[in-house]
Amino acid sequence: MKLRGLYAITPEGAGVLDKVRQALEGGIALLQYRRKNQASLDEAKALLALARRHGVPFIVNDDVALALEIGADGVHLGREDGALAAAREQLKGKLLGASCYDRLDLAQAALAEGADYIAFGSVFPSPTKPSAARASLSLFKSGFEKPVCAIGGITLQNAPQVIAAGADMVAVISDLFDAPDIARQAAAYRKLFP
Repeated sequence: MKLRGLYAITPEGAGVLDKVRQALEGGIALLQYRRKNQASLDEAKALLALARRHGVPFIVNDDVALALEIGADGVHLGREDGALAAAREQLKGKLLGASCYDRLDLAQAALAEGADYIAFGSVFPSPTKPSAARASLSLFKSGFEKPVCAIGGITLQNAPQVIAAGADMVAVISDLFDAPDIARQAAAYRKLFP
């Protein structure tokens, strides 16, 4: 699996399947299923089927059990979502991503515990997590052997900055799923990754 490009994270609210279908048609690289409250097994399965039809890896946020139950391609864990080493043990052959916020030490520890990619953010002010710590662009220049994802306040206008700084992926919710033409927006992001 090539971990490079637009990493779409599902929005909250209604119409998620249709929005994700449009994003997939536009050319996202990865899809993360994220629900702040309760994840829906049926919704997760439907999104996984959509992602599979487009050949896009499907990642579940914060929930190893759900990912294993539906046969997802991996899991993304934050600081409070359980031990990475334990998740790595359960997720043999699957992707494991880790949120590292604004900290190089967390990134180094995550990679040592078996993470397949790491994410830094919030890079810019984010409507999803307005109080999140700000991650410096210098973090992306640290020469990691595994792919690095930028998250937080990413837009088509500022994405080139983080890609130039060394980000392999940009994780986006609002600027993708709030766009008037989601497929066109996804395609515009795809063009940023030669």
